[in-house]
Amino acid sequence: MAERKPIESWLTDMDGVLIHEGVPVPGADTFIQTLLAKDKPFLVLTNNSIYTQRDLHARLSRMGLEVPEENIWTSALATAAFLADQRPGGTAYVIGEAGLTTALHAVGYVLTDSEPDFVVLGETRTYSFEAMTKAVRLINDGARFICTNPDATGPSLEGALPATGSVAALITAATGKQPYFVGKPNPLMMRAGLNQIGAHSETSAMIGDRMDTDVLAGLEAGMTTFLVRTGLTSDDDIDKFPYRPSRIVDSIADIVDLI
Repeated sequence: MAERKPIESWLTDMDGVLIHEGVPVPGADTFIQTLLAKDKPFLVLTNNSIYTQRDLHARLSRMGLEVPEENIWTSALATAAFLADQRPGGTAYVIGEAGLTTALHAVGYVLTDSEPDFVVLGETRTYSFEAMTKAVRLINDGARFICTNPDATGPSLEGALPATGSVAALITAATGKQPYFVGKPNPLMMRAGLNQIGAHSETSAMIGDRMDTDVLAGLEAGMTTFLVRTGLTSDDDIDKFPYRPSRIVDSIADIVDLI
């Protein structure tokens, strides 16, 4: 196998890599500061479509992580970029929050429940039965079904919550139509992010805490992949997958010297 080119651009997951249970992982601030000081192209990624770039910038800032808004990439932004490419100036019926609706408005989409081109499903704090019923009927009438990400559950202080993937399964059962998932592990999210920062996969790395989303997406996008041990994946879990990350490290702090 040919030796990979030096890493010039960095993509990193947020939860489990930079923060864990609402607290910055030791070394995360140094990692971000080093990227900025060396003027390296980078993105902080999240499959969560609830929040806008501004929301996430403020959330991270309160934790002491100063990530510029333009260096944040969400599944909502990737979905909007995908739809703008597929059908410029289209229409969509959206189940989601400000992160998704703002992204779609920014690419010139009109949000409507009258004969939309797409039904777009993302995260929301309260999934409405009425909204899901409307989505089912619009899909049955010909709207294409798009989801921001396939995550079946999301975290909360009380335990797991149903997320986009679970609600998508309900709508699929009612319509017989499978959605197209834009977010991780779809490498489309990674490639769209790389395009945003003018980076190439051959000289880029993906850092994550999950084999089935972060590492898989980075691998399929042709990037160097790093798995950190500060999130959901244990060493015993790694061998259960038919692929491996390029490197396994204890935490984001172990990557600072590679920038």
